[in-house]
Amino acid sequence: MRKIRTTLLYIIKDNKILLAEKKRGFGVGKLNGVGGKIENDESIEQAMLRETMEEIGVTPIDFEQRATIHFDFFYKGEKEKEDTYVFVASNYIGELIETEEMKPKWFELKNLPFEKMFSDDRLWLNSLIEGKKFEANIILDENFNTTDFNIKYIK
Repeated sequence: MRKIRTTLLYIIKDNKILLAEKKRGFGVGKLNGVGGKIENDESIEQAMLRETMEEIGVTPIDFEQRATIHFDFFYKGEKEKEDTYVFVASNYIGELIETEEMKPKWFELKNLPFEKMFSDDRLWLNSLIEGKKFEANIILDENFNTTDFNIKYIK
């Protein structure tokens, strides 16, 4: 079983959230925040900053880590555990760009496109948007459908 550590960032500004359509690899076609694997020599924050620049061309500012999500799922037929450190930023420096990996797009907070997102997002994304801090455990089946979910809010 493979175990990895990743970051995930959502930029929330002017009652909108920035999501990006994944154009290749894991999650292709899905809308999600931006992020990726943490390299051995970097901190969680360094990985989040690097991944955001690589995927959408901007540097987030005024960010905070709000959640840690422990995923248990299958990827390419193999069992995988993933610890994802979830950040929210209220602004960024630079100009948003589409890359080979991601196509960023703004969405109204009141009209989130859950039908184009991973099944678990509807269980926790609103809590993140509301400013809550939490730790969650999520189990997904081979088709990325949520089979188990629990969340613990942190004060």
